[in-house]
Amino acid sequence: MNKFKVITKGYFTELKTALDKVKISDIEKVAEILLEAYKNDKTIFIFGNGGAAATASHIACDLGKGTLTNVYDHTEKRLKVVSLTDNIPIMTAYANDLSYDDMFVQQLHSLLNSGDIVIGISGSGNTPNVIKAFMYAKQCGATTVGFLGYHSGGKARAFVDYDITIKSSNYGVIEDIHMSLGHALTSCLSYLKKHLHEQKSLKNGNILTKSRLKSSMKDYIPGEWTERSARR
Repeated sequence: MNKFKVITKGYFTELKTALDKVKISDIEKVAEILLEAYKNDKTIFIFGNGGAAATASHIACDLGKGTLTNVYDHTEKRLKVVSLTDNIPIMTAYANDLSYDDMFVQQLHSLLNSGDIVIGISGSGNTPNVIKAFMYAKQCGATTVGFLGYHSGGKARAFVDYDITIKSSNYGVIEDIHMSLGHALTSCLSYLKKHLHEQKSLKNGNILTKSRLKSSMKDYIPGEWTERSARR
């Protein structure tokens, strides 16, 4: 039992160490561009492989639903979020007929427009199908974001406009923090959307400033989002 305790405590220590190295300013930048995408009716595409595929689906769900002020209000403007990991038939068709490296970029050929946001998740940062999708996205005028790891972010870092690179070589730690980034961004976007609408109704002019973004979580009620999802 002592060995289990040592292993478990060691993992959580490593997780905390890596989490403490995440720059809040990097999360702020991503939150800001996601809000701009929302304001400009652009689409956010998310994808990854293995555990990162599950994370992509989870983040797409939370950004799409978890940022709603009232899920029953069909007139409320919503974030447009698509996970490229959810359509198994089309992924396997491209992987089988072309190559595994093409299964994300081929979907983007059909869906991507200039000004959209492309978020690729890769622990190593060296995943060929993620890098290929980044390269195409940049050619199309989309904004590219990498949730990366292994300290350096790998080859993918050269193909993204913004990155949040986890300073760890433990895949479990990297994946845990990537998921946490999704939850943090959902909380930020939920707050920012709500106050964007309030400011519009008050006609205060400047909708979003750096100071408001940096203080966005100071008066955010942590239970606000979780209460809306309590039926799960």
